[in-house]
Amino acid sequence: MNFNLALVIIVSTILGIGLEGCDSKVVQFIFGDSLSDVGNNMHLSRSLAQASLPWYGIDMGNGLPNGRFTNGRTVADIIGDNMGLPRPPAFLDPSVNEEVILENGVNYASGGGGILNETGAYFIQRFSLDKQIELFQGTQKLIRGKIGKRAAYKFFKEASYVVALGSNDFINNYLMPVYTDSWTYNDETFMDYLIGTLERQLKLLHSLGARQLVVFGLGPMGCIPLQRVLTTTGNCREKANKLALTFNKASSKLVDDLAKDFPDSSYKFGDAYDVVYDVISSPNKYGFQNADSPCCSFWNIRPALTCVPASSLCKDRSKYVFWDEYHPTDSANELIANELIKKFGLSNTNQGSVPSPAPAVAPSPDDQ
Repeated sequence: MNFNLALVIIVSTILGIGLEGCDSKVVQFIFGDSLSDVGNNMHLSRSLAQASLPWYGIDMGNGLPNGRFTNGRTVADIIGDNMGLPRPPAFLDPSVNEEVILENGVNYASGGGGILNETGAYFIQRFSLDKQIELFQGTQKLIRGKIGKRAAYKFFKEASYVVALGSNDFINNYLMPVYTDSWTYNDETFMDYLIGTLERQLKLLHSLGARQLVVFGLGPMGCIPLQRVLTTTGNCREKANKLALTFNKASSKLVDDLAKDFPDSSYKFGDAYDVVYDVISSPNKYGFQNADSPCCSFWNIRPALTCVPASSLCKDRSKYVFWDEYHPTDSANELIANELIKKFGLSNTNQGSVPSPAPAVAPSPDDQ
């Protein structure tokens, strides 16, 4: 067997990615929250979870907002680019049609969305995971009408699936007293409820044809700037971090169990907690200067919650781990993605395509 082809097959097996025919083309379907959103919430007119204003997207493409909740690329963008995969467009992108789906897949991720339907309710509009799966079912119907049932079955069975949600179920639900879940459950019963819901959803995706699936765990969500500013010390919120670790342990076991239950499938769990925590704990080691406050903030008013045209930007965005109160910068996303690529052994998989380069950092508005 050709060495390069063998390497691609091995890598695809590690990540649970299917190979489409002899051209090895991979199509992705992504389910997630604001860490993976590439524009869905921009088309939800009543949603309060928005990345539709400057300075979001300042270091990507034309520098205008594109729906990503960062200044540049997401982790999914970077990993996909490195592997030569097409970037799936947002489900609500007006340009999406059958041909686009067949060539690129679809990204259903929505800022503020969670595993639970009640999560992020104060954002008014967002796609929960149940809603995203419902939209995926509509996509399947559309493709069946385009290419027929048999071809559609093969298309969806060979596609790659990514599920990356959960942080909002804690920081925009369970850990906020305004939500009934915060006083209806304790840590243990809420985790059981959350993992039980995720199990139902993953089983549903399997019944819909998902055979190559990766579930990503949570990072140290207690260390995001918003959580730090809510403490009296400015340190990481340890309860949130412990919940993230508990979720990762439980969801990893769930994925392992499903992999045993579904021998016809490749279900994998991706855990980046340790990498992200190390970046936040030792930023200088990775070339960063700030890991506890956002690059884009409303001057000295904290928490700023979102980045707006009136916000002030840090002088060097490449030196900040966090872009806003919630989300990493392009530089941090690149580091996290590269560490995951190394962890999965993906460094040399793109023999025939060149990864997209890191965007040139545009000058800060104050410097122009």
